[in-house]
Amino acid sequence: MAIFDIVVANGTVLTMNQENAVINKGYLGIVGDSISQIGPLSEGVPDAKMAIDAKGGLILPGLINGHTHAAMTLFRGLADDLPLMEWLNNYIFPVESKMDGDFVYRGTMLACAEMILSGTTTFCDMYLFEDEVARAAKDAGMRSIVGEVLYDFDSPNYGSLENGFKYTETLIKKWASDPLISIAVEPHALFTCSPDLLQRADALAKKYQVPLIIHLAETLNEIEEVKNRYGVSPVDHLISLGLAGPHLIADHCVHLDDREIALLAGHGVKAVHMPESNMKLASGVSPVPKLLDAEMTVGIGTDGCASNNNLDLFTEMDMAAKLHKLDNMDPTVLDAPTVLKMATIESARALDLDTITGSLEPGKKADVIILDTDKPHLTPMYNPFSHVVYAARGNDVSHSIIHGRLVMEDRRLLTLDLQEVMEKAQEKSREVMDWIAK
Repeated sequence: MAIFDIVVANGTVLTMNQENAVINKGYLGIVGDSISQIGPLSEGVPDAKMAIDAKGGLILPGLINGHTHAAMTLFRGLADDLPLMEWLNNYIFPVESKMDGDFVYRGTMLACAEMILSGTTTFCDMYLFEDEVARAAKDAGMRSIVGEVLYDFDSPNYGSLENGFKYTETLIKKWASDPLISIAVEPHALFTCSPDLLQRADALAKKYQVPLIIHLAETLNEIEEVKNRYGVSPVDHLISLGLAGPHLIADHCVHLDDREIALLAGHGVKAVHMPESNMKLASGVSPVPKLLDAEMTVGIGTDGCASNNNLDLFTEMDMAAKLHKLDNMDPTVLDAPTVLKMATIESARALDLDTITGSLEPGKKADVIILDTDKPHLTPMYNPFSHVVYAARGNDVSHSIIHGRLVMEDRRLLTLDLQEVMEKAQEKSREVMDWIAK
């Protein structure tokens, strides 16, 4: 009788556990949806219903995209090289006002295809029609946290804000027992949400013990607007409203001084860093080394495809490491193991999923990827962490397992029809062009 349902063997296992253990020529055994055993391959491949040969490559946890707007794949390249507020007000918000649930579902399916193909197994989403995002993630077999964006003006999904709170609460109840989908409460930002909205959102998150997620201190315009409106910085405003706590995930965190970093760290707030989006929109450079020195949990994300323009966490890791070395004029800042942790176990910790995923350990869910290192740009390999962060690309991922289910085998997607997904996306892009023309 087979010991395991799936065994992944004959590769270097990067566990990303607390000791950052590396197992050369190791194996990983999966029973049901969870990891059962990990160890060195000393006496041949253990019995399993399915054996996957890593062929000397790297076996590591699936990457975790800590913040994105998945359906914005359909806006990729729509309005590049513009300031953030012009980009939002003149292009993104107008086309978003015409979207519907099917548009978001199709865009999210495209995002799921892109993420699985580039090694991401979990993502956290903030957008509109989030029930459709959850449905797409479920259909694709991906793990996700999703939340409907809340703001002071009417939404093309739920209309008035009161309906937005009802919609969010319905999402929480609908997906409460799902093994892959979790819900968060997600007010957009301090400059688009009134104090009353923010405190109601916080109360809802605490009532159901789900994360509260918000964009924070992303741009200088945001800092100025919040100060003009409330007389204090975004961080001080956030804290004065009672929002700061371990349940809060603050996205971007670009413009923070030492005092504000200490305040956020003291309240247990977690952060998600998006270097490529911040660079492209010229928002600034988040003080990530200082956040880490303050012992804040910092994950990494891609943001949406309208401001990145891809969902490849390998390029995001590479960019994060190099950006901060340059910004600090110090080549030792954000070394490769630290950055890989940000894309795995630290992103899981930021999203409060670290008991479930983010590292390869017995008892955790089997979210596993294999990196094919039999490539010219990955030869030779002296340090696997360095290779993952500085040399690997998303299309080097050969296999992906999520929740014990094989979702990609030898670069072939098993949970969705890639050609159909792209054709539907092309159809939606023609709708976008029609909206802009009108």
